[in-house]
Amino acid sequence: MPKTKNNINKPHNHIINTHRRNTLRLTKEALKLDLPTTATRIKRFIKDYVEKTKAKGIVIGLSGGIDSSTASALAALAIGGHKVTALNMPEDETHSETDIQHAKKVAKKFGFKIEIIDITPILKAYYKSLPIYAPQDKLSKGNLKARTRMLCLYYYANHQGKIVCGSSDKSETMMGYFTKWGDVAADISPLMDLYKTQVRQLAAHIGIPSEIIAKPSTPQLWPGQLAEEELGIQYETLDLILLGLENFMSPEEIADQLKLSSKLVRDIRSRWLAREHKRRPPLTLKQEYRTIGTDFRLPYTPSH
Repeated sequence: MPKTKNNINKPHNHIINTHRRNTLRLTKEALKLDLPTTATRIKRFIKDYVEKTKAKGIVIGLSGGIDSSTASALAALAIGGHKVTALNMPEDETHSETDIQHAKKVAKKFGFKIEIIDITPILKAYYKSLPIYAPQDKLSKGNLKARTRMLCLYYYANHQGKIVCGSSDKSETMMGYFTKWGDVAADISPLMDLYKTQVRQLAAHIGIPSEIIAKPSTPQLWPGQLAEEELGIQYETLDLILLGLENFMSPEEIADQLKLSSKLVRDIRSRWLAREHKRRPPLTLKQEYRTIGTDFRLPYTPSH
């Protein structure tokens, strides 16, 4: 591209981003995947990481929802079901026999082991042991449940010489709709760059049962909790807004294309930005030549 007064000092990626933003149309087509290629890449990613870390397999939390069902199935397809251990961890307040049966159905179809662990006794021990425990504090109590599930997953992984596979999707990760050090805690998260509606596409492609795909999403932290109700928007709309934000579109551009109020889009953007602290490792101040997590990063699997 010839240098002009307008672009002489602008980096090449700025030009590419501006072009993509100006040409992107926020429709369902924009979120369509090349499903065979996507599935192959994810399976290769899982298999490659397990082999390079010399792990014996995968441990994964399987709630019976679409994200965990899809991630579990892909892990089994990638490394073989005999190397995958799925944990379904119900507790008294949010117990759902339907979800348990859905989890068992996926495990049976894709040939991996599932263990049902009732975490109610663990939670009751926490409640009894914490001097400031307040049962009316729904959020803190719910986050404790998510972190308890994480502890169980990592115990199994440590004991069995495996790694933990997460199932977070891009929609909920961008919105900060997860428990820090809870459901998002994992060694790998193969679905984290796919929006929820894209996970649904992929789930159908690999054969996840239709009743799981159609089921409303829930973190299962308290009774009656539904993701779309708490987010205040349906995933079909949210994903297109987030896609626009990802591609540097302004809230006004996104609102105009989707026929939404600018306030709604700005609110989504504000929440996305405000939750950045949940997506980053612990912060530290720079004092030495190279700082861990900032400019001192090593390959996941060093050759030496």
